[in-house]
Formats: sequence, C-alpha cells, structure tokens
Amino acid sequence: MKRIFLLFTFLLSFAQMRADEGMWLMMLIKRLNGVDMQKEGLHLTPEEIYSVNNSSLKDAIVSFGGFCTGEIVSDRGLIFTNHHCGYGAVAAASTPEKDYLKNGFWAMKDKDEFNAKDLYVRFLVRMDDATQRINSKLNNDMTAAQRKAVIDAETKAIQTENSENGKYTVVVRDFFNGNEFYYFVYQDYKDIRLVGAPPSSIGKFGGDTDNWEWPRHTGDFTVFRVYADAAGNPSEYKPTNVPLKPKHYLPVSLKGVKPGDFAMILGYPGRTNRYLTSYGIQQMVTKDYPAWVEGSKMAMDVMKKYMDKDKATQLNYASQYASVANYWKNRQGTIDAVNKNGTIQEKQSLEKIYANWALLPGNEMYDGVLENIREYYKQVSDRNVERMYSSLLTRNAKYISIAYQLSSMLDSYAKQDMAGRLAMKPKLEEAVKTTYENINTELEGEMLNSMVNLYQTRVNKDVASKTLMELNANTLSNVAFSSIFANKTSVSNFIANPDRLKLDADPLLKIARGIGADQKYYNDKYALVDDFFAKNNRLFLDGLRKAQPEKKFYPDANSTMRLTYGSVDTLPMRDDRDYHGITENYYTDMNGLVAKYKAGDEEFDLPQRLIALHNAKDYGQYADKAGYMPVNFLSNNDITGGNSGSPVIDGDGNLIGIAFDGNSEALSGDIVFEKDWQKTINVDIRFVLWTMDKFAGARRLVDELKLVKDENTPADTGASKIKTAAPAKKKK
Repeated sequence: MKRIFLLFTFLLSFAQMRADEGMWLMMLIKRLNGVDMQKEGLHLTPEEIYSVNNSSLKDAIVSFGGFCTGEIVSDRGLIFTNHHCGYGAVAAASTPEKDYLKNGFWAMKDKDEFNAKDLYVRFLVRMDDATQRINSKLNNDMTAAQRKAVIDAETKAIQTENSENGKYTVVVRDFFNGNEFYYFVYQDYKDIRLVGAPPSSIGKFGGDTDNWEWPRHTGDFTVFRVYADAAGNPSEYKPTNVPLKPKHYLPVSLKGVKPGDFAMILGYPGRTNRYLTSYGIQQMVTKDYPAWVEGSKMAMDVMKKYMDKDKATQLNYASQYASVANYWKNRQGTIDAVNKNGTIQEKQSLEKIYANWALLPGNEMYDGVLENIREYYKQVSDRNVERMYSSLLTRNAKYISIAYQLSSMLDSYAKQDMAGRLAMKPKLEEAVKTTYENINTELEGEMLNSMVNLYQTRVNKDVASKTLMELNANTLSNVAFSSIFANKTSVSNFIANPDRLKLDADPLLKIARGIGADQKYYNDKYALVDDFFAKNNRLFLDGLRKAQPEKKFYPDANSTMRLTYGSVDTLPMRDDRDYHGITENYYTDMNGLVAKYKAGDEEFDLPQRLIALHNAKDYGQYADKAGYMPVNFLSNNDITGGNSGSPVIDGDGNLIGIAFDGNSEALSGDIVFEKDWQKTINVDIRFVLWTMDKFAGARRLVDELKLVKDENTPADTGASKIKTAAPAKKKK
C-alpha cells in the first residue's frame, strides 16, 4: 500500500518552497498536482516527464559510467555529456602520436567511432516505493546488525522479483537517513563508442584557474553513441552491433535563452548532506576537508612533476590528475563558503527548533538525540582525519592497491596444478597487462613515499595504522621496486615460476595486508559507536521533519535520477572579475573566450582555427539573435557532482544546454541550499553545435539532431568559410 499521507504532505510542502531548490525523485513528478509548474514555463505534462508505460523524458537520460550524466539526442543513440566526464575515455584512446586530448577527435563516419573500453550507460526503466514493505519489519529497538539483516533480506527479494532473470539491474536505496526506501530498475548498455571530443583547449578551457568560477568560457562536452544488438538489446562490444534506437531523445533548441526562461535538469546527482548537523559541518571544515586539501595538493604535485617530463605519463595520468584537482578546489571552496555564508550558524538555528520540539510531550524518543550526535563527533574526530589521509593514500599511491588487487589472483594461480594454471594464465596475464600499461613506476614510488610521510606527520598515533606508522617513509619506493609487484616484468616472472611462500613474504604485500588489517581493527573498534550514531541521525531527521510540518523536505542526493527545475538566472557582478563587455550577467560569449586567450598557456591557449572563425564572425545558424556567439549561461537549478553532463531542458522538452559546474560563492551548497548564490554553469547548446559543425567540420552529427528553430534564428550558412588549420583527414 502506498504512503498516501506522506505523498500528500510532500506535495503540500513542495508547493510552498522555491522552484529552484531540491532534487526530486522521478516517481513523484506525476503526483505534483499541488504545483503549477506551468506558471514557471513548463508546457509538458507529468506523464511526458516520467512514465513507465510510455516514452518520456526519463528515457533520454542516462547515468554515464556511474559517475556522470548523459542525454540521448538522436534516434541513433547519440549521447552528449561533459568533456570532463569523457576525459578518461579520450585519454585512454590517446597516444603520444595521436593525442586526442590535445587535438580533439571527430568520427567522420560511423566506422570511425571506436569502443570506449569499460564504459557503460544506465537507463532508468522504473522506480517504486518500498518504504512500507521494509519499515513494517523494522523497529527502533533493533540492533544495527538486526536492522541490516532485515533490509538485506528485503533488498534481495525485491531484486529477485524485478530483475526478470538478470535482464535488469535492481537497486534499493534508503532515503532521509534510512527513514524511507525506494527501488530502481535499470537497464545497462555496455557498447559505448567515442564519437567526438573537442581539443582540451576548448573542452577544458580555463583549467583549474576557472574551475568553480564564473564567468566561464568552457566548451565542456564530448559525444558518444550507444550501440546494441540488432534487436536493440544490450550487448558487449561487437563489430556487428548497431546504433541504439532509443525510446526517446531530446530535440535541440536554437532559440537561445534569457533570464526567467524555464530551465529543468534531469540527472544523477551523487551526494549531498543537506541534513548534516552543525557538529558534522564543524568537523568537516576544520578537520576533514583541510586534510583532504593538503593530501590532494601533495598528490597533484607529485603527478605534475612527472607529467611535465613525459608525454605518455601526461596522458596516462591526465584523468586522475583532473579528478584530484577538481576535488582539491571543491573542498577548499567549501571551507571558504561555509565560513563566509554562515552555514554553521544557520544549522544551529534549525537545531534549536528541533530541540524545542523534542521537549514537547509525546516526543521523548527524540530528546537528547542532538547531544548524542555532538558527543559522537568528539569521539571520532581524530579517526575521521585518519580516514581522510588513509583514503588519499590508497587512492593515489597505486602500489598499495596493485598489491591488494593482484595478490589474490596470484595466490590462486600458485595453488593450481599445471592444468589449472594453463586455464587461468590468459586471464591473469590480461589483468597484469591492464594494471601496468599506464603506470609510471618512478612516479608511483615517490607517491608512496610522500603520502606515507604525510600520513605519519598528520595522523594521531592513537588512531593510526600501526603498519603505516612503523614504515620508513623515505625508503618505501625501494621496497616497492624490490617487490613482485614492482612492474609488469616482475609479476610475469612470478607467473612463470609461482611460489606462494615468496608471495606471502613479499614486503609490499605485507604492507598492503597490514593496512587492511589495521583498518578492520578500527572499524570493529568503532562499530558500536557508528551504529549508535546512525540511529541518532535517523531519529534526528525523522524528528526534524515532524517538527516543521509546513516545510518542504526532499531527500539528499544518492546517485538516483532526480529532477530540479528553475530558470535562467543572473549572478551579481563582482569587482574582482572581468566580464569582457557582458552587462547582463547570465551568459558569456566568444568575445570573452578569445579575450582570455594566452598563446601557449596550459589553461588559456586556443586553437587558431577557433580564433579565425571568431574574427570572421563565422557563427552560422548558432549565433544569438543579438549577433554574438554564446558559450556558457547560468541557471538557478539545484545540482551537485554526478549531475555533470546533465541536460538543461526548456519548457517544451528541448535541450538548451549541458550542465557542467557550480560557482565558488555557493560551494557550501551540498550542505545547505544557498538561495541567493547557488547557480548552475551550463554550456550553451548552440556553442556545442557550432564547435561540432563550424570548428570540427562534423556536420553529419548535427544533421542527426532534431533542431528546433524560430523565425529569429539566422539562416544556416552551411560549411565554414574559414579553411585555415582545418582538422586533418584521417589517413587510411
């Protein structure tokens, strides 16, 4: 039975809040009768946004690789997403001789599109409410282990009931800190091919300097395609696969945008903590994030040192470096925004409302919860810092993870008889090849030394890994280089002459196993404390919602499909920024892009072809009706990490942009929605098409799209008049 009362409360509270705040579950969209979204500019029905039985907008939105979002834009499965989402795939396809990151890549024919190894996209088939089903079997007197057993059993049953014998992937997620549960039925496609990518001087223009900043002038997009078997079913990569015919794809608008225009974003936001207490935020910005910032900067410095020396290393580590740099700036920006915006004080005011409500008769079970949460953070403060540094170590020092990952396979291989080894050898050799093909051993040796040294310097010994604290951080690289896991050759030598005693005695593996054992020890030691915190956190949010029945409460993001709606919007101009002639601060144009150009600069260089096209004002049908060539624009949608690549959709269901970033003024937005400052930075879809057509000459891709124009759209001028520095034709 559905929770009708809950939904009714949800709808009433939804109507009372700002349209641009909140990341909304798709299943509830069709029940939003209390919200007149048409007044905001929406011309679609709820069924046209989310439907199980008919095609709808949701069928054009994919989880891209599990870490970003993409949108289907043609009846042949063409996908738009961000350049930084496709960065790893482009880097993996590049070589020093064919540097697609630097020079870009465009498949001029279907046969030129090539498989992006290990990449997949996920379509949402449907979702449903499992709250009543699961909560009816739970109570607050259960231990954490008992509660987990019930949830796991119900999850397994739900997956069995809905997977159709493996056809679908079924995921059950908790919401509101474990107070509600929903399940999601997905279909995964694994043959994804790279179709087009602009050079990084366009797709990553501005680099780390402009990251999280406005104004932006970045063409942050890449193009992929979904392939399926002849019947349209998911298939591993096969040359005989064909482009997917999707249930729905997004038409692309050339009409342009202006402040107040309706803007809706569908995507897969990763994680928010909007209901984190003031105590949690205090721990985050004074202890956890400063540790992350410091460790990330050290990892970046080590990578950069070797990337600058060698082109292959630069390509092999480009994706990892970009990811670390992104989070490094995000974490520091979050610290600054929390302090500047008074986020902790705002949370404390909210907690006073809760505390007063908890004192009322009948609310006894909620009294004392905040005090318990406060004491929890006192207990685990040093342990949380240790987790930051150990996480950064294992993320960035690959020798540790390599020893973990390969040791079990090598051990199993060594146990086999001759026939068993012959059967296992090809798979093992492929795993070894994949592991070491992009590794710079000198870099990894220095990374291991540096990250362990930082850990030893910063972590309280009372909560530290005994294994890590006893190491000589200055000579660890020598340990790694003498290990079975030092390089591909040393592992291959072991495969040729397997010896389990030698494996168990390996110094690097001993370190890796020791770290794992130490982590387990502390996890077990703090298990009851963590379980008690989870219960108090669940009670706090349950009580907070009851204490404010008139207020909207939407679930935190957790990598499930959400909708956020609002409008194209402006930011107040800042005295420390150059807006390059823009007076209405909601868009940027190519004048500003070229004005930032610095020849040879790693972040602000530009292709000469782009500059020539701009100087000739060769914008074709993609220019704004005012004559300028748009690049980026702002909207007030509520998004977070994971929304990268999400479509920005107008009131008629047409694609107007691709979301790719937020702004530094509101980097505390994952904790609290900053209504006056929080914006989404989007690539204007007209700049995407201009880059594909005019700059790259990939007109065939534009011709695949369903373009929506109006009487003010300039006539299509066809091929570019500028011929200088045109992309070289692919040699046969």
